[in-house]
Amino acid sequence: MSIAPPADLPVTGRRRTGTTLALLAFAQLIVSIDYNIVYVALPEIGRELGFSTQTLQWVISAYVVAYGGFLLLGGRAADLLGRRRMFVLGLALYAVASIAGALANGPAMLIAARAVQGLGGAILFPATLSLVNTTFAEGRDRNRALSVWAGAGAGGLVLGSLLGGVLTDAFGWESVFYVNVPLAALSIVAAYALLPADGARRTGRRFDVPGALTSTIGITAVVAALVQGPESGWDTPAVVIAGIAGIALLATFVRLEARGGDPLMPLRLFANRNLSAGVATTFLFTATFASITYFFTVYLQNVHGYSALDTGMAFLIPCAAVLAGSALGGRIVTRLGTRTTLLISLSAGLLGAIGFGLAMSPDGSYASLLPGLIVLSVGQGVTYTTMFAAAGNGVAAEEQGIASGIASTGQQIGTAVGLAVLVAIANSGTDGLTGAALRLAAADGMRTAVFLAAAGMVAMILVAFAFARTDRTVPGDDQTV
Repeated sequence: MSIAPPADLPVTGRRRTGTTLALLAFAQLIVSIDYNIVYVALPEIGRELGFSTQTLQWVISAYVVAYGGFLLLGGRAADLLGRRRMFVLGLALYAVASIAGALANGPAMLIAARAVQGLGGAILFPATLSLVNTTFAEGRDRNRALSVWAGAGAGGLVLGSLLGGVLTDAFGWESVFYVNVPLAALSIVAAYALLPADGARRTGRRFDVPGALTSTIGITAVVAALVQGPESGWDTPAVVIAGIAGIALLATFVRLEARGGDPLMPLRLFANRNLSAGVATTFLFTATFASITYFFTVYLQNVHGYSALDTGMAFLIPCAAVLAGSALGGRIVTRLGTRTTLLISLSAGLLGAIGFGLAMSPDGSYASLLPGLIVLSVGQGVTYTTMFAAAGNGVAAEEQGIASGIASTGQQIGTAVGLAVLVAIANSGTDGLTGAALRLAAADGMRTAVFLAAAGMVAMILVAFAFARTDRTVPGDDQTV
């Protein structure tokens, strides 16, 4: 995948801009890899650290809850405190938490380390995306840059499973944490060399402490309820209390933002139809495309008995397809616009998901999964690029951080909702079963979940019609028409 800086820059400036984009894409790769890298290591983690069946899911959930809960605060911090500062802080938290995770000798320490990794991601992601959106002009240049950045993100979602399988098989589960340390350290050093200094904090701006507290605690409580509900039961006191408290706090947050003079999340931003539709799209994307990635992992291991290494290697082809889709995404959205590009990519994803679901069976082969999986993965790559390109269009530079945080908050909540609903459906018919009966029921349940994810893609197609049609760029020109 080539990194093409603006053509009108001097050669030295173009090289520096291209190198900066490579750094931002690399940071996004780190964030995305951490989503899935521990999935295939979970069985070994559970055995060696003494997790119960109920608590093991929190190795994943602690990351998701902290990430989703702190994204708005991370986005605002990037706008007010400086994007380079938050970029470095997010990476530093990743490195420290990864060391703690690798050294964990029990469930509590590992879960805490994963939560700090999630906090690092919540700070790093909006800083990275807002740096892309403020470094490159809206239109062709930004679309090209976002295709590289999103290619790293979408590819990382799949590469995480591949890398997790290879590392776990070769070096043990600790390696899926240690691998982050040199990557983060290298990025921190490069940040001071490549990213412009932030300067003094802008005067007259504040953090909106009431808004920060109500949004962070509210989102964290809602996400926690969503990820714990399927495991503990939706009617358990802890889940009910967390859900009700989270919704009440979020309602309070909206009232505070409507009245505040310098709100954490200016509600007027939602008047931008591309941002509003982009948030809905990021929510549905992770509830559908990302959930299918999870079921692909579980299907190979639980139904076909793949090892961690075999599962990781199985992701090579879909990873390549995602990268190809991301590379195409920037070019397509520049020529055809957001709406048309999303309609094409989501239609491809829908067809791929249906084909993938039809091929899932206890006796099915990996080869039979590939046609649907490849089409699904190409659609995933194009969609990932396009939805973030759209969400930042028309947003002022000083608010790119919070806009990025808003879009990614939708992404995180979509992850929690999608997995909560689809995992519960997939597992509904497996209680008390063993052996061949369990394999059959598990395959049937996961197939049903994939088809429901496909139905969610239909909803995404409908949302795509809400994007503005006037964001198409004429080839050879950076102006929209």
